[in-house]
Amino acid sequence: MDFGMGMGNDGYNIFVAGPTGTGKSTMVADFLAREAASRSAPDDWVYVHNFEAPHRPNAIRMPAGKGPLFRKEMQKLVEDLQAAITQTFEGEDYEEQKRSILQRIGESQEAKVEQMDKQADAAGFTMVRAPAGLAFAPKNSDGETMSREVYEELPEAQQARIDEGIEALNQELQKVMREVRQEERAGREAVRDLERQVATAAAKPLVEDAVDRWRDVPETADHFEAVLADVIENADDFKKSDEQAPATVMGIPVSSKQKNEDAFRRYQVNVLVDNSGLSGAPVVAESNPVLQNLVGRVEHQASFGALFTDFNMVKPGALHKANGGFLVLEARELLTKPYAWDALKRTLKTGQIRIEDVSQQMGLPTTSTLEPEPIPFKAKLILTGEPFIYRLLYQHDPDFEELFKVKADFDHEVKRRLSNEKLYSRFVARFCHERDLPTFTADGVAKVIEHCSRLVESQDKLTARFLDVADLVTEAAYYAGRGGSKRTKVVVDRVHVQQAIDEHLHRSDLIEERIRQMIKEGVLLLDTRGEVIGQVNGLSVLSVGDHIFGRPSRITATHRLGDGDVLDIEREVDMGGPIHSKGVLILAGYLGAKYASDRPLSLTARLVFEQSYSAVEGDSASSAELYALLSSLSGLPIQQRFAVTGSVNQHGQIQAIGGVNEKVEGFFDVCQTLGAKGDEAVLIPRANVSNLMLADRVRSAMEAGKFHIFPVSTVDEGITLLTGTPAGKANTKGIYPSGTVYRLVVDKLTDLNAKAKEAARTKPA
Repeated sequence: MDFGMGMGNDGYNIFVAGPTGTGKSTMVADFLAREAASRSAPDDWVYVHNFEAPHRPNAIRMPAGKGPLFRKEMQKLVEDLQAAITQTFEGEDYEEQKRSILQRIGESQEAKVEQMDKQADAAGFTMVRAPAGLAFAPKNSDGETMSREVYEELPEAQQARIDEGIEALNQELQKVMREVRQEERAGREAVRDLERQVATAAAKPLVEDAVDRWRDVPETADHFEAVLADVIENADDFKKSDEQAPATVMGIPVSSKQKNEDAFRRYQVNVLVDNSGLSGAPVVAESNPVLQNLVGRVEHQASFGALFTDFNMVKPGALHKANGGFLVLEARELLTKPYAWDALKRTLKTGQIRIEDVSQQMGLPTTSTLEPEPIPFKAKLILTGEPFIYRLLYQHDPDFEELFKVKADFDHEVKRRLSNEKLYSRFVARFCHERDLPTFTADGVAKVIEHCSRLVESQDKLTARFLDVADLVTEAAYYAGRGGSKRTKVVVDRVHVQQAIDEHLHRSDLIEERIRQMIKEGVLLLDTRGEVIGQVNGLSVLSVGDHIFGRPSRITATHRLGDGDVLDIEREVDMGGPIHSKGVLILAGYLGAKYASDRPLSLTARLVFEQSYSAVEGDSASSAELYALLSSLSGLPIQQRFAVTGSVNQHGQIQAIGGVNEKVEGFFDVCQTLGAKGDEAVLIPRANVSNLMLADRVRSAMEAGKFHIFPVSTVDEGITLLTGTPAGKANTKGIYPSGTVYRLVVDKLTDLNAKAKEAARTKPA
């Protein structure tokens, strides 16, 4: 972790691998808190309106804490502009200049119309004002406007002369009207120029003051310049008037306040990242890393039945918030969220946070939306997850090795030494203090530490799954409080811790109890008394959810004349797993090497787990199967008070197995159920002695001499204990002493070999 934090180069992100419950997240949080405190807070980021391309908002970087100030500055600037522009446009100078422009244009238009009237009068026509505009009519002899009836009574030649005169006047009128319209346009443009000048005079000093105040953020200068240009072009929006008609949208009245807010939205500032409250670098842990929570999103708002959006609706993601600091993500959660992993890799490779729409990622048609300017990204990313996820990513994703070059690997166990035991004691004390739990006594803490060793099946190690430790402490405190008196201070001692352990097992051991009951009732056959040839009690482990327990099973072996095959019935019916089948084949190799290295092995042996109705896996029963077969061949019975666990190799060495505590306790509990005599025992590999962390009930029985454990290293030691007969050691000629187990096995194999030869001789050709 320290190396990863110190490497500022690209790609040196950290993957924290380890089993669940080992305290990865807690350790990472503590480490990052210290590291973040030593660094300064990163810059703020804001989005502002892009006046040239409104669909692409501009991003501006600001010193930490300046983003909210810039937003307030813009709000105040808009208010000041509204007041200044309103006051300026209501001033006498503006009105006088505007009146002057309009008056000049009006006088020019009136002069042209008057000149046209005189021209018509001189030609014998009069100009009349109609609803459709100006028109011409002929005069009669009295100088009055000629009526339609009089006109129609005139000769056609005279009517033609009148029509030609009116047509000539209309053409001249059209020319005059074109000049009038041009003057009107020129007048309007002059008014607009005047309004621009007035708006500029009112707005420019305010904007220049703002530019000067934000001189330390150069990017704001361009934005203020664009704001000034837009304010000048839209000065009418800033004019306040009490006589304004109520505004409407799609025929629906809206308040002037709402109208102003809508008109001024483009001048607002969207503070995307605000680091004003940070005293160091940000540490962000995103528990739901969907694409939108990771890279940000563009929201939409419904208004009058339609959806709209703008830069104010751009929302930050975890990458924005962690920019300049640290981002912690859980690998499993990240990988199960569509497009999140690809977006994260793209951000790390390009060094930019680009807000992406899910529909675009899926290639679906999308409505018009925003494309915010990407923001540069520089942060340390920490992924936490199980080791198998790291291996899968490393193997199948070529980008992973490049982007996550640092691996922090958490072990699930630690060395059991005094210093670590003290740390465990401190952990228990701190946990009780933080959760307001009763205090633990010294023997209570000792029992917790002892159970921590049991969880990893080692006398020399302690579990690093602090989640399990915390659960045990919490449950022990519960039982202490339930049984304590209100008048006395509640403390948690060894008895309460043991009660928590026992009750936790009891809540999950229903199937184990049913199996013991079936053994007691004789439904499942198992002997713990007497002697039987070719039969031994093997020990296996069953896992049911969070409960693991040992189950004794009867293993039997038979033999007959054959071709040297050792048949595993479990494998023959596809109930044996590959590891179990491997153990049986190793057993066959041991038999051949030890007893038939220079002669045929003329037997067929069959091995089986009696009353096994599910798959059998593992090689921890291979030594028990070998003992049963040796008993069958030698004719020596095996004492049923023994149970056996351990795997065997081809040299007859007994190898370590897993689940030794559960196996021993499973046989012990069955013996108690059937009525223990006190001489029951279990054979375990000597290599597993350091893994013994037995329950108190078993240890108490062993201390009283009512239960026994025999560590063995070889098949010779095991078969001697089980049969009560020496295994035997061959002399220099390879002959075993008379009366030993191996001598009886060799004699039996020799007899089978002789019978095989006899059968071969008498077989018809």
